[in-house]
Amino acid sequence: MRFLPASLTTILVELADLDQTLALFASLEANPIKGIEETVPAARTLMIRFRPADISAEDLACEIATRDLSAKIVPSDKLVEIPVRYDGEDLADVAELTGLSVEEVIRRHTESEFTVAFCGFAPGFGYLVGGDPALHVPRRQSPRTRIPAGSVALAGAFSGVYPQNSPGGWQILGTTPLKMWDIGRDPGAILQPGYRVRFSDMETSGKEVEAAETPSMGADVRSTSNSARFEVLTAPIPAIFQDLGRFGQTGQGVSASGALDRSSFHAANRIVGNPVNTACLELTLGGFSFKSTTRAVIGVAGAPCVITVEGASCSFETGTYTPISLEPGDVVKFGNPAKGMRSYLAVRGGFDVAPVLGSAATDTLAVVGPEAIVAGSVLELRNDKSGLSSVSIHELPAFDLPSSGDTVTLDIVYGPRTDWFTQKGVETLTNQLWQVTPQSSRVGIRLAGDEPLERRDSAELPSEGTATGAIQIPHSGQPVLFLADHPLTGGYPVVGAVAEYHLDLAGQIPINAKIQFRPLGPFAEIAATRKTKISGEQP
Repeated sequence: MRFLPASLTTILVELADLDQTLALFASLEANPIKGIEETVPAARTLMIRFRPADISAEDLACEIATRDLSAKIVPSDKLVEIPVRYDGEDLADVAELTGLSVEEVIRRHTESEFTVAFCGFAPGFGYLVGGDPALHVPRRQSPRTRIPAGSVALAGAFSGVYPQNSPGGWQILGTTPLKMWDIGRDPGAILQPGYRVRFSDMETSGKEVEAAETPSMGADVRSTSNSARFEVLTAPIPAIFQDLGRFGQTGQGVSASGALDRSSFHAANRIVGNPVNTACLELTLGGFSFKSTTRAVIGVAGAPCVITVEGASCSFETGTYTPISLEPGDVVKFGNPAKGMRSYLAVRGGFDVAPVLGSAATDTLAVVGPEAIVAGSVLELRNDKSGLSSVSIHELPAFDLPSSGDTVTLDIVYGPRTDWFTQKGVETLTNQLWQVTPQSSRVGIRLAGDEPLERRDSAELPSEGTATGAIQIPHSGQPVLFLADHPLTGGYPVVGAVAEYHLDLAGQIPINAKIQFRPLGPFAEIAATRKTKISGEQP
């Protein structure tokens, strides 16, 4: 085993092969280690997020190093058959890469029995292993920006089905009408780790194929049965509900998501006296407005902006970090922030929004959570006011928010794949400024620099788990800094990760600002040796 740092609270365990990875995953599931919060298995790695207050990275490595990896995973008795129309645009390329005819590629794919090794990338996306080795082909050199939902594809030793429209670099063999992910089902994913899978050719069966549907996000916030509500008038950029995120759903390929600036999220709830983790609206770059049908108290934290309240008898302007009392008929308008990117709107008592998989967070990449809020949306407010505390009039920003054109310094931890880059490449990461591009989103901040990062070689990295804050380097050499809605697994090397205490700041960096990465130390593997206690130290 190799133990590699992935962030201050995450390590990556590298193993010999998939069998060892699954054996370690099963061992930790059967006999957990105190302090582990989440594990994400992949091709030959296990990403582990832990609580440093309970266990150190070194002690965690020591505990894991003793686990038996010889046990084989018992195959599931669950068999899923996936009908396929083999009409994929890469089918001929796969035939050429393998030296087989198109007919032979289809035959070998349909005669193989696969097993779902793990899930990742997107909800319902299962990485299938056990196919014919003759069909092992590399990813496309140039990934597509959009692969249709239901696409059946190959990459390396894996086969898989894209559950929704998404970018990707796998070789497409065909399409299936099956809905791989549906939040209305329990579980939402057809494919679960351990399930057996077979593909069938729809042409020989005579069945007609329909395009797989894009899954709904799983919650409706437009009901108007409640008289206490906010009616959204304008939303130039759709607002989204956020809380602290959903955890424990990695087995279905669902990552946590959640508020990008947690300090501002918490402050907004404290302003109105809400319990911790009450869902707020995340507003991006202002311009949002709504009409209140009831008396209410709101609070706004994060990117500072002028807030105008227009009532029947009077109008006034106010700002963030203070409670604001509303009367029925009041119209609230948000100006454009001079600094930062995102503000958080809380209402005393909370919004009446249904959680999806245990959370009200909207994951924009995975398409999980409440629908985005646009002009015409109706936001119902909770009638139950229990559990509230006093409003707070002493809230302040946790840090100075950056403006467009500012240079923001972010501390980073090297790893897990820093050694995939030349010394010059590593120095390039920290020695130059990186500009935030307009292609940035909640998924990640896309950066542009004068000099791309130089890799040691062009080897293909097997898919592995990625942490929030990871700095992934695609073929272009221009970094992508993963934020809360990043994919659960990725296939490009991660050179480092932003320290957790700077993630809130990262979520507020506007377009055209520049980022300076500051390493906390050199790259080093985590030694599986316990630290020697100082004499007199209590256990």
